[in-house]
Amino acid sequence: MNETGYLVTLHREGMDKMGELNQNILVTADWLKSRIGSDNIIVVDCRYNLIDQNYGISEYKKGHIPGSYFLDLESHLSGSKGKHTGRHPLPDAKEFAEKMNSMGLSSDKMVVAYDDESSGSARLWWLLRYYGHDEVRILDGGIQSWLDLGYPLSKEIPDHKKGKFIPSPRENMTVELEDLKKGTKNMCIIDSRSPERYRGEVEPIDPVAGHIPGAMNIDYKSNLDSKGRYLPAKVLEDRFSGIKGDPVVYCGSGVTACVNIVAMSLAGKHVLLYPGGWSQWVSYPENPVIKENSN
Repeated sequence: MNETGYLVTLHREGMDKMGELNQNILVTADWLKSRIGSDNIIVVDCRYNLIDQNYGISEYKKGHIPGSYFLDLESHLSGSKGKHTGRHPLPDAKEFAEKMNSMGLSSDKMVVAYDDESSGSARLWWLLRYYGHDEVRILDGGIQSWLDLGYPLSKEIPDHKKGKFIPSPRENMTVELEDLKKGTKNMCIIDSRSPERYRGEVEPIDPVAGHIPGAMNIDYKSNLDSKGRYLPAKVLEDRFSGIKGDPVVYCGSGVTACVNIVAMSLAGKHVLLYPGGWSQWVSYPENPVIKENSN
């Protein structure tokens, strides 16, 4: 937040560069295939399942895009959990950097993230930018887009390397709980969960159902086509044209909300993340909750 109480949409250093990156977020399987083995490309498998926490590593071992490393949502893309952190707090900067450096990350290398349902790769994309590394892309359509073209998988695990990545957190890419509670007239809060969870009809994960007061609902899955690819930028621009002010997105714990950030970035919008999400919000019993039947 700035001194006048209005949201700073992104920290101003690198704003122009990030604007340029909006149309350079996604890559295709063909693009990636032609660069497999390049010293300047680091490929990362981000598959996960919230219910089965062994799913990601199990699928990786069964077969992954050749040369790709694996990052686990719980162990590598999240930090230590506490009573009021939410389910997936941001990872410690030093620990995150150490993991990325074990893959050989440096400022001149590009990371390409993939998964099998969009949010793991979006989380890594967002985290790398948050910690100061803009050269990151998402394989549009995930591993299935690779398989659809008949490209092979590998079971070989790449060697650890030595990188030079030094994290530099961009704290103005996030909004914290207290800022969200205070709010501003320019803040547009967006709940990225399913409509049923938003309305409070069901809550399969967190102890309280409903949504944050004033939030609108944009289900992160609505940004994707039937093959898990992001909708065209022009379609996304039209979808988000009604959003005024400073968009702040949240989900259950700061993971699937990143899909909305990717989609809005493709549409040319600068978006903030509330990392703690619904799971942090409801960890404080005094925080207000809205349900469909209480509107």
